[in-house]
Amino acid sequence: MAASSNSSLSGSSLSSDPEDYQPPIWKSYLYQLQQEAPRPKRITCPQEMESRPKYYGREFHGMISRDYADELLAGTEGAYLIRESQRQPGTYTLALRFGHQTLNYRLFYDGKHFVGEKRFESVHDLVTDALITLYIETKAAEYIAKMTTNPIYEHLGYTSLLKDKMVHRLSRGRTEPRRVTFQRDEKISSPLVRRSALKDTPEKQCSYEKIHNFKVHTFRGPHWCEYCANFMWGLIAQGVRCSDCGLNVHKQCSKLVPSDCQPDLRRIKKVFSCDLTTLVKAHNTTRPMVVDMCIREIELRGMKSEGLYRVSGFSEHIEDVRLAFDRDGEKADISASAYADINIIAGALKLYFRDLPIPVITFDLYSKFIQAAKLPNAESRLEAIHEGLLQLPPAHYETLRYLMAHLKRVTMFEKYNLMNAENLGIVFGPTLMQPPEQNALTTLNDMRQQKLVVQLIIEHEDVLF
Repeated sequence: MAASSNSSLSGSSLSSDPEDYQPPIWKSYLYQLQQEAPRPKRITCPQEMESRPKYYGREFHGMISRDYADELLAGTEGAYLIRESQRQPGTYTLALRFGHQTLNYRLFYDGKHFVGEKRFESVHDLVTDALITLYIETKAAEYIAKMTTNPIYEHLGYTSLLKDKMVHRLSRGRTEPRRVTFQRDEKISSPLVRRSALKDTPEKQCSYEKIHNFKVHTFRGPHWCEYCANFMWGLIAQGVRCSDCGLNVHKQCSKLVPSDCQPDLRRIKKVFSCDLTTLVKAHNTTRPMVVDMCIREIELRGMKSEGLYRVSGFSEHIEDVRLAFDRDGEKADISASAYADINIIAGALKLYFRDLPIPVITFDLYSKFIQAAKLPNAESRLEAIHEGLLQLPPAHYETLRYLMAHLKRVTMFEKYNLMNAENLGIVFGPTLMQPPEQNALTTLNDMRQQKLVVQLIIEHEDVLF
């Protein structure tokens, strides 16, 4: 059977107008092969086996040899039986006839039946899936090896449209990170003078890249890969689906999909505890709306509040704010009429940052910032922190920039709120950065450095960002 006859994409439209978009023609070769695959045929034991485990049926033949199992299955493609191992009593083997030979697999049961990664409700389903996989991988091995070489993903039309819209939206809304250098000026008495020198080469792209959140998925009914346009074969776990945007692809194709996930709001179940980049891409914003709304409310009526961010609001009311954001999103009411105590709003903002699955200062950059804080030279310390900031994911960078500018304004009201950069560093250090191994001893040992990192970023935010 010629694979090329099923590979036409001539019906696809590459128009940039979403109204002109037409879906691609899915390639049917692998689907046809699945239809041709041998069907399972259970070879039943003529007598009742007392040693038969309760989760096996009449396909269990007890402790028989490989040769006898081969005789029972001979001549019937797709025939199968289960036998108990003679070498290891108490272990079981699935004997399956395929390609004119008997294949033997160690069979396991933990509530479901399996021989590999996939788990099945019944042995019959396991054998059905195995026969499909064996048949397709035997008949189309070369085709499968080459099916990712001419992907349709970049030509789907809606993919590039979403990307263009996102880049345009974000390029209007965020400040490009600047590379700066720190050096002494002998004419000024301060040991550290902040002078910035902009480089020609941009340090970051405007767009917010996000990797897809792929998870193994069982598709009901025929499904085709949205990367290579080929059929996703098998009975269960045929491929993976991005839980954020819903993209469906083969497991092997998922490794080649670009980091251009555009989350679907319908798939984002909550605001708190949602990945930061996922949330801003889903809402098409430069920062999480929680951060913008809470900071706006705090600056409106809380900048002179004594102990701002240090004094805790009632935990029940903070939880109410969290639920309001999860339920209503940007329509959540956090005004004074709903929450008179500004410490509730400040507490909700801190809770949002604590609940992030990946902290604002990401796990992979944690040690870089801790080491920067340990440097004895003040200028070297700032240089190292600045280098770390430039490596943050764009959404994290923009969120941190906005928060630090706000906290700098908080320090301008220190006369009233008694919160200077050091005090805010104590509060926000462990909130914005956490060790990747979540070790209590590590966190305790690093508290001084965590505080110092945030303190320095607040004090020098006008130059660091």
